[in-house]
Amino acid sequence: MNYGPHAKLAELGIHLPLASPPKGAYVPAVRSGDFVYVSGQVPMENGELVANGKVGADISSEYAQVLCRQCAIAALAAIDELVGLDNVTKVIKVTGFVASSEGFTGQAGVINGASELFVEVFGEAGRHARSSVGVAELPLGSPVEIEVIAEVACQDQG
Repeated sequence: MNYGPHAKLAELGIHLPLASPPKGAYVPAVRSGDFVYVSGQVPMENGELVANGKVGADISSEYAQVLCRQCAIAALAAIDELVGLDNVTKVIKVTGFVASSEGFTGQAGVINGASELFVEVFGEAGRHARSSVGVAELPLGSPVEIEVIAEVACQDQG
């Protein structure tokens, strides 16, 4: 049975929050042609950062993976508010950033938290190209951040 992303989210017990309001001079997501570019998403709840610190020191890689999943949910919320999740035809690219302690090299495993959610929600259309980058610091002291590019159904030409 083929059903949409909202039904799949409900099956997974996930309720999309409102898109996080920007903390600067930008918007949560922008559509250009058939693509939606989602601004960097950090793990927020009710407008507050859920955790801060460096992965591999203050934050375990397992918890960071959960936080990345939360970032992906925020990205889905931004897409939904802009164009509706039913219009997503393909997740194209995910770029994940991990505030890493010295010597931590498990960035790819951490970003799997986001990647796996996109596959759970969109099936094969959720498989995407990806970069996983270790960084010294992230905004607000966040341990993780993701950016997403998604392809969406063509806009009406009428």
